[in-house]
Amino acid sequence: MRARWAVGLMTGTVLDGNIDVALLRTDGICVESFGHYALKPYDQMTRQLLVDALEQAQQWQFAAEEPAVFAEAESRLTLAQAVAVQELVDEAGLSMEDIGVIGFHGQTVLHRAPTAQTRGATRQLGDGALMARTLGCTVVHDFRTADVLAGGQGAPLSAIYHQALLASLGADASAAVLNLGGVANLTWTDHAGALVAFDTGPANAPLNDFIARSGLGEMDRDGRLAAAGTVDEARLQQLLQHPYLVQDWPKSLDRNDFTASMADGMNAEDGAALLTAFTAAAVGKALDLLPVRPSRLIVCGGGRHNPTLMQALRDRAVAVCETSEMQGWRGDAIEAECFGFLAMRALQGLPLSFPTTTGVPEPLTGGIISAGRS
Repeated sequence: MRARWAVGLMTGTVLDGNIDVALLRTDGICVESFGHYALKPYDQMTRQLLVDALEQAQQWQFAAEEPAVFAEAESRLTLAQAVAVQELVDEAGLSMEDIGVIGFHGQTVLHRAPTAQTRGATRQLGDGALMARTLGCTVVHDFRTADVLAGGQGAPLSAIYHQALLASLGADASAAVLNLGGVANLTWTDHAGALVAFDTGPANAPLNDFIARSGLGEMDRDGRLAAAGTVDEARLQQLLQHPYLVQDWPKSLDRNDFTASMADGMNAEDGAALLTAFTAAAVGKALDLLPVRPSRLIVCGGGRHNPTLMQALRDRAVAVCETSEMQGWRGDAIEAECFGFLAMRALQGLPLSFPTTTGVPEPLTGGIISAGRS
């Protein structure tokens, strides 16, 4: 397939109120060029519906009947994201006829990893058919369900895109990609084509929730609170005994598997310092699980904007931590770009997940394709 423009959409588990939307010119194997990227905010009603859906999902836990809020939130977020796509395409001087596919991740409201006894489960809100009708463009959505039904973790799905980005740099096994969203995930590859990816632990979600619970805003902006606090090293070592951190890959997390309760009873500065140090130290433990321990991390996702977290990674994980911008990548856009890339692969039936990334028995394609034009 020749390279075409793809639009990728992502709203992360950190739930910052924004839609990430990015243009990428790709054939699903290589990246030809990056296009426009933007953050498009949800209106307050849509954002509140998503907050309500996330809260009710914790009570639902994949019971037979979904909470009623899911349907309303799904419709509103789909139409909001369709508007975001149209605006970005217009801003880029393109038309919808120029777009080969839209990769629509949707909003994860609940994710449960498989165990030896039970199959995993996952739910992303997002109506791909509605978006396809609205925009008149082919949409791929529900990227994770096929993987979960095959016995996989359903996450992370970013590995094959990270591998393409690393290949564009000629990087070897000494480098890995770390994404710091609500949850942190890691991708490692080598020149022989080996590919490993898994969630390392929490990233921004517990810290943001702790700051919000403390009445101090939505995040530890620029890591100022954590920088002013003191890490309780004894408490940190207790947290680092969590069995997930030494569990072999493949493995994945829901945003609520590690919560702000890790800092219960602490003041804002010391609590932020503890949660920041835990994220970094968990990455350090994750690096020990790889076939070759990388000496360099390329960091993307919102967490890279936090200098205290970046320094904690250098102190507690690996000495060389570089932002994705240092490689010519767009760190805020990578997750959205990824789903445009995956959508182009899905159109060709190419695999999105692998035994060493999500634990599926064999390389597996995925996504539901909704045609927008006859």
